[in-house]
Amino acid sequence: MTDLRALMTDFRRPAMLLRAARLGLQDFHRERDLKRLLRMDCTVGPESTLPRLLDAESQLEETRRVGDASYSLCRHIEVLIALMAELRLLRQSPLAS
Repeated sequence: MTDLRALMTDFRRPAMLLRAARLGLQDFHRERDLKRLLRMDCTVGPESTLPRLLDAESQLEETRRVGDASYSLCRHIEVLIALMAELRLLRQSPLAS
């Protein structure tokens, strides 16, 4: 958990991208969205989903930075929304203390 907190402390993305993701949090539905984004069962906890989301997000960020035409802004925002939601869920879990 501490490694994850340290990683998120150093997390730097354009403000507009993060703002869009924050706005999308209210429409996040864990079961539906994780199944679509990660193609995995959402019965696992955030400890399992966060590393995969972080990996997906870092790949999207790299694609964005190099200006690759395959970059999808919508997918990047969707992954950031899921990442924020899973972090929130992790903080609320009894093991987060």
